[in-house]
Amino acid sequence: MKFMIVGKANAETEAGALPSQELVDNMNAYNESLAKAGVLLAAEGLYPSSQGAQIAYSGGKAKVIDGPFAEAKELIAGFWLIQVKSREEALEWALRVPVPPGHDGIGLDVWRVFDASDAPDDSLPAEEQEREKALRERLGVDDA
Repeated sequence: MKFMIVGKANAETEAGALPSQELVDNMNAYNESLAKAGVLLAAEGLYPSSQGAQIAYSGGKAKVIDGPFAEAKELIAGFWLIQVKSREEALEWALRVPVPPGHDGIGLDVWRVFDASDAPDDSLPAEEQEREKALRERLGVDDA
């Protein structure tokens, strides 16, 4: 099972403030522990929303809205993509994320990632299964 651990933004991350060296070191150690356990698929920090955009839909048309966005607590600052055996294991890993003092409230979301390997084999037409398999092979993505 794949899970995404999503780190929430705050006023500091939205201002583009770099984390302390201690936090960077703690994050590196955390990422290394994920990698050593063989569960880490990806981990990245994100730039502030001022360098991003949102796409809103209305009446079947798309509109680009440039950042920054007002509600920092609803934005994300980074993520980890992990592959584990259960939701419980994903939560165990999420609870180990180093969080600096003074960061109260909801700081992480943990979401199960749905991909084609989660669908029953007979739910997708054979052609679609082959297309998905070829794409994953081209991208070097493992379905395990």
